[in-house]
Amino acid sequence: MSPRLRHLTTLENLPRATIERLLDRAETLRDACAHGTRKLNVLAGRTVLNLFFEPSTRTRTSFELAARRLGADVINFDLGFSSTSKGEEMYDTLHTLEAMHLDAIIVRHRQSGTPDALVRHAMSGVSVVNAGDGNRAHPTQGLLDALTIRQHRPDFENLRVVICGDIKHSRVARSDVHALSALGVKEIRLCGPASLMPEEDEFPHGLRFDDFDQAIANADAVIMLRLQKERMDSIELPDEAAYFTRYGLDQRRLALAAKGCLVMHPGPINRGIEIASDVADGAQSRILEQVGNGVFVRMAVLDEVLAR
Repeated sequence: MSPRLRHLTTLENLPRATIERLLDRAETLRDACAHGTRKLNVLAGRTVLNLFFEPSTRTRTSFELAARRLGADVINFDLGFSSTSKGEEMYDTLHTLEAMHLDAIIVRHRQSGTPDALVRHAMSGVSVVNAGDGNRAHPTQGLLDALTIRQHRPDFENLRVVICGDIKHSRVARSDVHALSALGVKEIRLCGPASLMPEEDEFPHGLRFDDFDQAIANADAVIMLRLQKERMDSIELPDEAAYFTRYGLDQRRLALAAKGCLVMHPGPINRGIEIASDVADGAQSRILEQVGNGVFVRMAVLDEVLAR
């Protein structure tokens, strides 16, 4: 059995057994809390801090719900009123917070590698969970995407999964590839404009496509990504209408996929740019299921790192 995690900063190099344990635990906790209607007390007396240096709606709320449903106390760190806005170094902030006897810090930061740096600088036994760092990793998103696929298609060894859009700047794409590769997915297809594709050696497990029609042919699941304009530096892109024509998911393109192809998106959705509204809201969409699964996956992660 793989050892219990003290921190979760990336899915890269995590063994399949650990990922499957977290997915199994998410489903167990989902049933135990009656899909969120019953509060558990497995983390009673523990304190979890949400430390978000970037805006977030889904992830921050999801972590807060997850911690509260497990019985933990939750503190949302308001950066606008913190000493970091006065120039305090982040590691001084970390040590100040540690002195208040926190059990876990959930961190999101625009700088890749920040969660690992916090792990190295922590002076207490606090656990660090990455809620997204730069374009490097978003491990709980990778887990919830894997869980959503598994609930409909557990036969990973037979699946063809497409990830389409701004892969170069996407921490979600990286964590999805790490999770799906570890779980043995047959084909991971990466599709997007050349300017938004990562270096060749960064995704050795991914097949690359420029033509979305070819990429989605006979696919069992398609994960659409938004354009991360806030992370781009002078990249030439077509206008939004032209981008949608080449890389947007509409009903015509979805018909090229395998029957029952799962439609997924980590959000926020830009309708009419990367996905058509009738597809995002259609019968094959699993987008809201992803949101719901996010709470249970984050419960599983907190239970893992804080288990007594």
